[in-house]
Amino acid sequence: MSKSLSGIYLPVFGGIALVCSVAVAVANRGYGDSQIETLQTRLAQVEAQKAAALTEAEASAARLAELETRLAELESKAGNTVAGGEPVAAHEGAFGLGRPALPEEIAAWDVDVLPDGRGLPEGSGDVSTGEEVFAEKCAACHGDFAEGVDNWPVLAGGFGTLADEDPVKTVGSYWPYLTTVWDYVHRSMPFGEAGTLSADETYAIVAYILYSNDLVDDEFELNQDNLATFEMPNRDGFVIDDRPQREYAEWRTEPCMENCKDSVEITKRATFLDVTPDHGGDSVMNSADTSETPTFTAANATAEEVASADAADAGDAELIAAGKKVFKKCSACHQVGDGAKNKTGPHLNGLIGRTIGSVDGFGYSSVFKQANEEGRIWDQAALDAFLAKPKAYMTGTKMSFAGLKKEQDRAALNAYLATFGE
Repeated sequence: MSKSLSGIYLPVFGGIALVCSVAVAVANRGYGDSQIETLQTRLAQVEAQKAAALTEAEASAARLAELETRLAELESKAGNTVAGGEPVAAHEGAFGLGRPALPEEIAAWDVDVLPDGRGLPEGSGDVSTGEEVFAEKCAACHGDFAEGVDNWPVLAGGFGTLADEDPVKTVGSYWPYLTTVWDYVHRSMPFGEAGTLSADETYAIVAYILYSNDLVDDEFELNQDNLATFEMPNRDGFVIDDRPQREYAEWRTEPCMENCKDSVEITKRATFLDVTPDHGGDSVMNSADTSETPTFTAANATAEEVASADAADAGDAELIAAGKKVFKKCSACHQVGDGAKNKTGPHLNGLIGRTIGSVDGFGYSSVFKQANEEGRIWDQAALDAFLAKPKAYMTGTKMSFAGLKKEQDRAALNAYLATFGE
């Protein structure tokens, strides 16, 4: 019986297995077909995107080529025409950049003046006009008579000193060509306002500088014609520099290191060679001896002066010392102390408390005369306002000093001037 059952079960199980195998095979085939279909769809999408990108790239390339062609045409037209629209000849071997400069464009940059007068503009200026322009625009640094203020350059005098140990090199004694003076003044002056002078103002200033050096009379007028032919005293004082041929070979040999000095002594110190305006010390140019430094003391000191000195000893000494330095800006025109006299400006002894415009023997301008008639007094406040902006405080004053911008400088100068009585 059992044997017959096993014969029945085996065929049944075998049939079931066969059916399952067929079902799995059919299912696997269906899945594979689905995957293939999906991949084919994605491939079609990628190919479509690629075609669209190629089309866009070709359109962009065509547009770029069109723009480059248009740009080349515009550059060619711009390079072959000037502002007036007239064509100019093409230059072989050029890079195709820019265009030839117009005559007026070249002239705007061509402002140099040569020794023979080429480059001088038309114009003129006389000594009288030059004195006025110089006083307004130059005298604050160079003095009313071109004598130099503080450490600013001296422009007049110095004749016969070029061979000295300490020569005075001025426009009159040293400069070889007057055209150089005109060119420098016109380009670089006034200090801080370079390039603001007209041609006529420059001619007038140079004429006044010549007058200050006693090279012309007071009726002299300078223009583009006589400036080029004017011969300066030191015209032949310059030679061609031939040191490369004559001396350089000697300098390139080994130093001998023989007959040297036994000792080296300091003969001058930097504080006595100060050349920086506004920040100098209590020194004298080109002198290493402080005994030559100008000092000012009032003779026969009054009780007021003694009291002022006592106040300085009590704490104002540093302020007064600073004021003494600031006063160097004023010393070209004003004096203080024993024997002080009127110069370009009145002496300043007893200034504080004095009626404005009241120094005997000095020729004041009309604005100071009016202040005198009004009874106005020089006190600390008035002096501070005047020193800050002289031309604003006394409209019409002939004093060319530009003023002291720093409040501490004005306070120091006030304190220093207060130490000098009548």
